Amino acid sequence: MRRPVTAFLVALLGAAVPVAPAAAVSPAPAAVEATPTPTPTATPTATPEPEDPVRAAEYWLEEYGVEEAWETTRGDGVTIAVIDTGIAKGPQEFEGAVVDGTDVSGVGAADGRTPVGATDQNHGSYVASLAAGRGTGEDEGMIGVAPEADLLSVSLGFGASAAVPFDEQVAEAMIWAVDNGADVVNLSFTTNTLDWDESWDEAFLYAFEHDVVVVVAAGNRASGTTVVGAPATIPGVLAVAGVDTAGVASVGASTQGITIGVAAPSEQLLGVSATGEVVEWSGTSGAAPIVAGVAALVRAAHPELDAANVVNRIIRTAERPDGVQSVPDPQYGYGLVDAAAAVDGTVATVAQNPLGSLEEWIALHRRAQAGPEPVPTAEAVEIPAIPPADAPGEASSPLLPSADSMREVTLPLFALSAAGILVVLGVVSAVRRVRSTRAQR
Repeated sequence: MRRPVTAFLVALLGAAVPVAPAAAVSPAPAAVEATPTPTPTATPTATPEPEDPVRAAEYWLEEYGVEEAWETTRGDGVTIAVIDTGIAKGPQEFEGAVVDGTDVSGVGAADGRTPVGATDQNHGSYVASLAAGRGTGEDEGMIGVAPEADLLSVSLGFGASAAVPFDEQVAEAMIWAVDNGADVVNLSFTTNTLDWDESWDEAFLYAFEHDVVVVVAAGNRASGTTVVGAPATIPGVLAVAGVDTAGVASVGASTQGITIGVAAPSEQLLGVSATGEVVEWSGTSGAAPIVAGVAALVRAAHPELDAANVVNRIIRTAERPDGVQSVPDPQYGYGLVDAAAAVDGTVATVAQNPLGSLEEWIALHRRAQAGPEPVPTAEAVEIPAIPPADAPGEASSPLLPSADSMREVTLPLFALSAAGILVVLGVVSAVRRVRSTRAQR
């Protein structure tokens, strides 16, 4: 099935073709002149052109159906926004690819093309080259999955490399990307937490409402991420896990979680640095733009489909790895991404994003969508005014009986007491009579 990436060695073989000897001719009559057998002409062997080592090392192009998908489309007319540290100017692979950009970090260039961060300056360029690199010539240089798609460069900063809080950067970047024509947004970072800032609710919902496919990295165990973190936990995003060159879940360059959509290569990847150097790197930061490129191919091949159906085609055509019994799987999601099947396969349409609804999540967890105020169905009823209170009486001591207390307490109590005394006297009198009668006998 899928093979590990191998070094390509081209052996140039030059084999000489022997010249056949002249045919032996029997003695002929004098009248007949002997004609020698023509010497066959040697046919030179074709010398194969050596394959470009950079292009040969991009094993995912063949193994994951990208080259086959190119027979249908290369992503022309689709725009991918790379929200990262910035796509550098200068490398030939980006010439004609980046059509616009901005900076949300507060320290980058206005066009988003000056890489941000002391240690992460190359990251945005690596990501962009995997998604839509142009190469350096025909069949030469680093080429992306969707080499004819346009790129938007949004530079943000991680940690102390920015003047703006990270949550604010992401929210602003998402809205800017949508407003500037992004069809696909790639986010190759994780926060290592399941939850996210409430400002992201509006930003990601804005993207979904404007029919944008959002592709995010699941995160890497090697960097301390054991399970997926936001933004990979946001309902509706296409979270990408990583596999090694044999298609097996990567131990160091991936993580796991129930929100994973598909898996893609995350080891022995190539990327173009800010200075134009092609380097090897790994991580789901690279797996995500491979899938973002596939999303661009699907959008170019099927412009009639909305974002929900683009996501659906990618996950429904993914190849289920050996040993995976049911999907979504916490390591592979729905399986290994297959670009050719996603572009050309037959997939039924859906009415909503199969990876969840952020709008419903917000209504349930943020309680942001309260119902409308009830409309009264009857006219207001006038309530008569409360009668005025009785005029206060003369002040008296609380220790002295009042007329009410005499009537309601004292008199009844006196009556009961008198009746009780009469009863007791009657009983005593009766007892005396009985005793007197017995004494006379």
